[in-house]
Amino acid sequence: MKISIGSDHAGFKYKEEIKKYLESKGHEVIDCGTNSLESCDYPIFGRAAAELVAKGEVKYGVLVCSSGEGIMMAANKVKGVRCGLAYNDDVARLIRQHNNANMIAFGASFMELKDVLRRIDLFLSTEFEGGRHERRVSEIE
Repeated sequence: MKISIGSDHAGFKYKEEIKKYLESKGHEVIDCGTNSLESCDYPIFGRAAAELVAKGEVKYGVLVCSSGEGIMMAANKVKGVRCGLAYNDDVARLIRQHNNANMIAFGASFMELKDVLRRIDLFLSTEFEGGRHERRVSEIE
Protein backbone atom coordinates (compact mmCIF):
# COMPACT_ATOMS: atom_id res chain seq x y z
CA MET A 1 0.00 0.00 0.00
CA LYS A 2 1.19 3.55 -0.73
CA ILE A 3 1.07 5.97 2.20
CA SER A 4 2.09 9.63 2.38
CA ILE A 5 3.72 11.01 5.49
CA GLY A 6 4.44 14.54 6.65
CA SER A 7 5.56 16.40 9.73
CA ASP A 8 6.99 19.62 11.01
CA HIS A 9 10.17 19.87 13.09
CA ALA A 10 8.36 18.81 16.28
CA GLY A 11 7.15 15.61 14.60
CA PHE A 12 10.30 14.90 12.59
CA LYS A 13 11.75 12.18 14.84
CA TYR A 14 8.41 10.34 15.00
CA LYS A 15 7.96 10.71 11.23
CA GLU A 16 11.28 9.02 10.63
CA GLU A 17 10.39 6.13 12.97
CA ILE A 18 6.90 5.77 11.47
CA LYS A 19 8.37 5.69 7.97
CA LYS A 20 10.78 2.87 8.93
CA TYR A 21 7.95 1.00 10.64
CA LEU A 22 5.61 1.21 7.66
CA GLU A 23 8.34 0.22 5.21
CA SER A 24 9.20 -2.79 7.39
CA LYS A 25 5.58 -3.90 6.93
CA GLY A 26 5.92 -3.70 3.15
CA HIS A 27 4.26 -0.33 2.56
CA GLU A 28 5.62 2.23 0.12
CA VAL A 29 5.98 5.54 1.94
CA ILE A 30 6.08 8.88 0.16
CA ASP A 31 7.84 11.32 2.50
CA CYS A 32 6.56 14.87 2.05
CA GLY A 33 8.96 16.34 4.64
CA THR A 34 10.15 18.06 6.67
CA ASN A 35 13.63 16.64 6.59
CA SER A 36 15.25 18.07 9.73
CA LEU A 37 14.68 19.41 13.22
CA GLU A 38 14.97 22.97 11.93
CA SER A 39 11.90 25.09 12.69
CA CYS A 40 9.40 25.05 9.83
CA ASP A 41 5.73 25.58 9.01
CA TYR A 42 3.53 22.48 9.41
CA PRO A 43 0.89 23.54 6.82
CA ILE A 44 3.38 23.07 3.98
CA PHE A 45 4.00 19.41 4.83
CA GLY A 46 0.47 18.58 5.93
CA ARG A 47 -0.91 19.95 2.67
CA ALA A 48 1.68 18.12 0.56
CA ALA A 49 0.82 14.76 2.12
CA ALA A 50 -2.92 15.49 1.88
CA GLU A 51 -2.75 16.41 -1.80
CA LEU A 52 -1.29 12.97 -2.59
CA VAL A 53 -4.28 11.38 -0.81
CA ALA A 54 -6.78 13.65 -2.55
CA LYS A 55 -5.29 12.89 -5.98
CA GLY A 56 -5.42 9.14 -5.30
CA GLU A 57 -1.65 8.78 -5.61
CA VAL A 58 -1.61 7.15 -2.15
CA LYS A 59 -4.35 5.39 -0.22
CA TYR A 60 -3.72 6.94 3.19
CA GLY A 61 -1.65 9.62 4.89
CA VAL A 62 0.02 9.97 8.28
CA LEU A 63 0.84 13.33 9.85
CA VAL A 64 2.77 14.42 12.94
CA CYS A 65 3.35 17.77 14.61
CA SER A 66 3.68 18.77 18.25
CA SER A 67 -0.03 18.50 19.12
CA GLY A 68 -1.31 16.93 15.89
CA GLU A 69 -3.99 19.60 15.69
CA GLY A 70 -2.39 22.15 13.37
CA ILE A 71 -1.17 19.70 10.76
CA MET A 72 -4.55 17.94 10.85
CA MET A 73 -6.34 21.24 10.23
CA ALA A 74 -4.04 21.99 7.28
CA ALA A 75 -4.74 18.57 5.75
CA ASN A 76 -8.50 18.94 6.19
CA LYS A 77 -8.45 22.06 4.00
CA VAL A 78 -7.67 19.82 1.00
CA LYS A 79 -10.89 18.72 -0.74
CA GLY A 80 -11.46 14.98 -0.37
CA VAL A 81 -9.33 14.60 2.74
CA ARG A 82 -10.77 13.45 6.05
CA CYS A 83 -8.05 13.52 8.70
CA GLY A 84 -8.61 12.69 12.35
CA LEU A 85 -6.43 13.06 15.43
CA ALA A 86 -5.96 9.60 16.95
CA TYR A 87 -5.56 10.49 20.61
CA ASN A 88 -6.51 6.97 21.72
CA ASP A 89 -6.99 3.48 20.27
CA ASP A 90 -10.78 3.70 20.01
CA VAL A 91 -10.59 6.93 18.04
CA ALA A 92 -7.97 5.44 15.70
CA ARG A 93 -10.57 2.78 14.79
CA LEU A 94 -13.63 5.03 14.83
CA ILE A 95 -12.25 7.61 12.41
CA ARG A 96 -12.05 4.77 9.86
CA GLN A 97 -15.27 2.94 10.83
CA HIS A 98 -17.55 5.95 11.06
CA ASN A 99 -15.80 8.80 9.22
CA ASN A 100 -13.97 6.91 6.46
CA ALA A 101 -10.87 8.94 7.35
CA ASN A 102 -8.08 8.69 4.81
CA MET A 103 -5.48 10.43 6.96
CA ILE A 104 -4.48 10.14 10.58
CA ALA A 105 -2.65 12.70 12.72
CA PHE A 106 -0.59 12.49 15.90
CA GLY A 107 0.91 14.84 18.48
CA ALA A 108 4.52 13.86 19.17
CA SER A 109 4.63 15.99 22.32
CA PHE A 110 1.63 14.23 23.83
CA MET A 111 1.83 10.61 22.60
CA GLU A 112 4.31 7.81 23.05
CA LEU A 113 5.78 6.41 19.83
CA LYS A 114 4.68 2.86 20.70
CA ASP A 115 1.08 4.12 20.99
CA VAL A 116 1.33 5.97 17.68
CA LEU A 117 2.58 2.84 15.87
CA ARG A 118 -0.21 0.73 17.37
CA ARG A 119 -2.81 3.29 16.37
CA ILE A 120 -1.48 3.36 12.82
CA ASP A 121 -1.97 -0.42 12.67
CA LEU A 122 -5.51 -0.05 14.02
CA PHE A 123 -6.29 2.67 11.48
CA LEU A 124 -4.90 0.72 8.53
CA SER A 125 -6.67 -2.52 9.48
CA THR A 126 -10.11 -1.02 10.11
CA GLU A 127 -12.73 -0.90 7.36
CA PHE A 128 -15.33 1.80 6.83
CA GLU A 129 -18.73 0.50 8.00
CA GLY A 130 -20.76 2.45 5.44
CA GLY A 131 -24.50 2.26 6.10
CA ARG A 132 -25.77 5.19 8.15
CA HIS A 133 -22.24 6.63 8.19
CA GLU A 134 -22.16 6.94 4.39
CA ARG A 135 -24.71 9.76 4.47
CA ARG A 136 -22.70 11.67 7.04
CA VAL A 137 -19.43 11.29 5.16
CA SER A 138 -21.22 12.55 2.04
CA GLU A 139 -22.39 15.58 3.99
CA ILE A 140 -18.77 16.31 4.94
CA GLU A 141 -17.79 16.19 1.27
